[in-house]
Amino acid sequence: MRIVIKVGTATLYQNEKLSNRIDNLVEFLVELNKTNEVILVSSGAVGAGYTKLKLDKTKIENKQALASIGQPLLMKEYKLRFEKYNQIVSQVLLTAADFDSRKRTENAKNMIEVLLQNKVIPIINENDAVSIDEIVFGDNDQLSAYTTYYFDADMLVILSDIEGLYDSNPKENPNAKLLKIVTKIDDELMNTPCNPNDKFATGGIVTKLKAAEFLINKNKQMFLASGFDLSDIKSFLIDKIHKKGTLFK
Repeated sequence: MRIVIKVGTATLYQNEKLSNRIDNLVEFLVELNKTNEVILVSSGAVGAGYTKLKLDKTKIENKQALASIGQPLLMKEYKLRFEKYNQIVSQVLLTAADFDSRKRTENAKNMIEVLLQNKVIPIINENDAVSIDEIVFGDNDQLSAYTTYYFDADMLVILSDIEGLYDSNPKENPNAKLLKIVTKIDDELMNTPCNPNDKFATGGIVTKLKAAEFLINKNKQMFLASGFDLSDIKSFLIDKIHKKGTLFK
């Protein structure tokens, strides 16, 4: 099974510092890679850059500068952790334009195939340093959905700061119920306010729903689960038991 795992900034960083959750993530990906093909889509470059240089990220040129500083820092952190398990990883930087060109998409796909055939875990991020407004994904939820479809993965897993999709806002309604399986995304859901919890995050529940809708329409599956506690996704992918998390199909 070919699985794309997307991890957000809020999962990787806590109080503007890299969280030890990255260690748990790497351990899980190494285990998953033993019996599956794994592609990681990772946010966090801008957050990593900000740990070295405090710039106002609301300005596009500052955000691009932070991404250029942070991307090698983020990859260094991943590389050090994966090396403990003798796991080879690679860096792949993409823009929306790479999926607009049939030739560029095919070239990227061929490269990914070589990596996966050799049990390398590609680490994909948006190339924020060169992306411009007209060709930017804007959040890695969309990038991961495109990665899943165009690179022939079977499923996208989004690890976030929420346990899944609820029938109402669990922060406001203590009786909100987790939706374990969703087969259709209606307009009411899509109009949910987009409030990412981390100041470096660009997504929110809406961007995740858009990713899910894109994949459902392409006959692909998406699973939304907590990146803070990996027990639910481990249970689902490794033990084949659906405890928590939302499966979109």
